[in-house]
Amino acid sequence: MQMARSTFFEPEDLWQEAETKITQLKKLEQRIDYITFVGDGEPTLDENLGKTIGLFRQSGFKVAVISNASLIWRHDVKDDLMLADWVSLKVDSVRADTWHNIDRPYGYLSLKNILNGIIDFARVFKGTLVTETMLVRGINDDEESVGQTAAYLRKVKPAKTYILVPTRPPAEKAVMRPKEENLRAACRIFGEKVKTQVECICGDEGTDFSMEGDPREDILSIASVHPLRKEVVALLLKRRNCEMDVVDKLLKEGAMEQVSYEGRRYLLRKW
Repeated sequence: MQMARSTFFEPEDLWQEAETKITQLKKLEQRIDYITFVGDGEPTLDENLGKTIGLFRQSGFKVAVISNASLIWRHDVKDDLMLADWVSLKVDSVRADTWHNIDRPYGYLSLKNILNGIIDFARVFKGTLVTETMLVRGINDDEESVGQTAAYLRKVKPAKTYILVPTRPPAEKAVMRPKEENLRAACRIFGEKVKTQVECICGDEGTDFSMEGDPREDILSIASVHPLRKEVVALLLKRRNCEMDVVDKLLKEGAMEQVSYEGRRYLLRKW
């Protein structure tokens, strides 16, 4: 793990790779809303993020960045994100002990600096700013904790705030989604206090993924961002007239592993 910003990719190389996918989507007459920077790590760790955003926007596409906000207190990070059209920042708690329990911050990260950085950024950002809050049973889903987070988000004034729950296999087996009554209470509290549009994402992801290149590489690419339900992978392969032996080979090679969560089977990328 690291906190120092580094060069991971050259902007021109990323554009060339993305251009191939864009061409494929255009042939299928699929509309592109945003080019989204989410990656298999924190996007703002890339010191070329601003240059890359600028390159993509010059090509006529809107750019979105999904960040955990860990480096938002840095002036250079705020400057880079200012270039985007849509930014999502993560706020799971405003209490340091709860934040440490959920997000396991690395190094010398300070919750106070992060929260202040988010407000500073929100005041000057001209694009669309949204927030994400992951609720975990028994940790930050009680009404007091939710209320404190909502009161802070009211100061941020996001265009929309998302409430998330663990819907995919978590890093730790003890992690569970909140009870239904807690989730309903959280949505109500956010609606009353944040004074903005609230959306709760507590269901499974859809099947609207694009697989137009090599099926093996496309599966690995998607799984590098988040686990995939095995049934979704089967459907995607069927659309390409491919069999599940593609997945079987990846599992046999050790490139992926299969785990169960809430009674469903998921495929995870192994590094």
